[in-house]
Amino acid sequence: MNFQPLGKRVLIKRVEETKTTSSGIIIPDNAKEKPLTGEVIAVSKEISDISSGDKIMFSKYGGTEIKLDNDEYLVLNIDDILGILK
Repeated sequence: MNFQPLGKRVLIKRVEETKTTSSGIIIPDNAKEKPLTGEVIAVSKEISDISSGDKIMFSKYGGTEIKLDNDEYLVLNIDDILGILK
């Protein structure tokens, strides 16, 4: 896959959350919300404070979903990123 975001955008892959609760109850896929955390895959050349491999948290309704090589990704504007998880 070769994808380079333009402008002030990043390409991320959502991090899937656990499918069970701490007490062992299985959560079905249709009852879960999409995760708001992800791993940065690619960064535009205009962004210097985020790099590939960073784990980030982003806004609920931000970004554009795309499909590359049968995998789903999210292209986010830098303003939709809330912070880096360390």
